[in-house]
Amino acid sequence: MNKTVIGIVGTRGIPNRYGGFEELAEVLSRGLVEKGFEVHVYNSHDHINQNTTWHGVNIIHKYNPEHLFGLGALIYDFNTIWNCRKNKFDIIIQLGYATSSIWVSTILPKKTKVVTNMDGLEWKRAKYGFFTRNFIKVAERIAVKRSNYLIADSPIIKKYLTRYQKEVETIAYGAKIFEKPDAAELEQFELEPYNYHLLIARMVPENNIEMILEGYLASESKTPFVVIGNQQNRYGRYVARRFNNKNICFLGPLFNKTSLNNLRFYSNLYFHGHTVGGTNPSLLEAMASSAFICAHNNTFNKAVLGENAVFFKTSQDISKILIKYSKDIEHPFILRNRNEIKKNYVWSNVVDRYTKVLLRISDQRTKTHDKKKVGLSLVLNKSD
Repeated sequence: MNKTVIGIVGTRGIPNRYGGFEELAEVLSRGLVEKGFEVHVYNSHDHINQNTTWHGVNIIHKYNPEHLFGLGALIYDFNTIWNCRKNKFDIIIQLGYATSSIWVSTILPKKTKVVTNMDGLEWKRAKYGFFTRNFIKVAERIAVKRSNYLIADSPIIKKYLTRYQKEVETIAYGAKIFEKPDAAELEQFELEPYNYHLLIARMVPENNIEMILEGYLASESKTPFVVIGNQQNRYGRYVARRFNNKNICFLGPLFNKTSLNNLRFYSNLYFHGHTVGGTNPSLLEAMASSAFICAHNNTFNKAVLGENAVFFKTSQDISKILIKYSKDIEHPFILRNRNEIKKNYVWSNVVDRYTKVLLRISDQRTKTHDKKKVGLSLVLNKSD
């Protein structure tokens, strides 16, 4: 029996050097290979990994002019989807839809099945203007119509998608419990255990970085505040200029998982300001790394954390939190969050659930193919 061939599109590539979708693509692709699928993942042409295979996963590099921003994403997605058409994959896993759904809808043959992870409410992102938001709303409708299966990473996103009256599978992201902290990892950053606060986020307005840093400065705390995220965009450069303070340390992007996990583990307070996405991967990683979490008070974060965090809505809330709280590694919040990861956010379970969806599609394709063979046989018999 031939292997089902899977193409994964919508990321900058693997191994992860960017964000949540890249982490999902990295773990999922390897897991699916182990399950017996043939998997191809698309990488940007300039990705640090220039090999054509990675842990049994086939890597296809395509031109990605990121310097053109939204237009660059459209071009990259066109390049990847056009190549998917030529490769005639059985199933495409589309991670996100904003700049790819139009090509998936118009270029891919109808017989290619599509599974789409719908991500968060993309059109709500503050960085987008009127035209872009409306474009993304149209892209959302196109993605829903063309997809054979929809994946929501949060029950909140699933509830939103019910308006389309289409079956939605809820599959969150995963995380791995961090078991071996090593304070020596902090030396490269000149930090001391439990003597710094931490924020890890993309430099975009909807992650409330300004609110958090405003609250920090207003608290007059002398404990260093560490910010990890790529500042090489307009908003990132603006934030770094505005909060140019001796106690605020912008480390830039960091991808070493050991360093990141130790930074989370040994932070005093960990701030999570995300507001738009569903189940955020960086939040799960903070939970898995025993961080004491201070999160923006919204339905997405509360769906994951329950009451096992301190929540804020304003910079004044941030100031009060910084004055009132400090980390206790045995705090019930921390222990319950670790147990939640073990119970509901294990990567192997995520791979298993995607596998079930893919096998369901493969079975349907096989049954359809068999019906066609039977129909052709009947026609030929009649002609005899």
